[in-house]
Amino acid sequence: MPSDAKILIVDDHEDTLYALENALAPLGHLMTRATSGDGALKEVLRGQIGLLLLDVRMPGVSGLDVVRYMRRLEQTQHIPVILLTGFGPDTELSATAYALGVADLVMKPVDPWTLRTKVRYLYDTHRRRQALEQELRELRAEVDAANRTLAQGRTP
Repeated sequence: MPSDAKILIVDDHEDTLYALENALAPLGHLMTRATSGDGALKEVLRGQIGLLLLDVRMPGVSGLDVVRYMRRLEQTQHIPVILLTGFGPDTELSATAYALGVADLVMKPVDPWTLRTKVRYLYDTHRRRQALEQELRELRAEVDAANRTLAQGRTP
């Protein structure tokens, strides 16, 4: 994944977006924001998203709807998602979120230290995964080229 991959923060409340951006600023990563589920999907589909912080309950397209859509697309299915909720513990929500492959479900208000630790780990892990996938693609291309050369009766 390019080093310019962004953290996408999605919430329908400006004050929450501001607080989350300030909590994550010390990490030094590029950040972008959206105020709706539709806006989140547009940003994710543009590419270059390395992690998604996503409010669960928003008007229109909910956070869970965004995750459901992302998990169906190859290009977005492995982007780590941290869901945020201000409605307290909810067993059904937790079960649904984790079944969709959400990395974590965090209650608001968010502790900045804890959030930074989780984001740092998930973002870095995703970047390493993307780098390994790129290396694997390159190695497969080399093997394919060597196999074509051998098939033509030449030595590589």
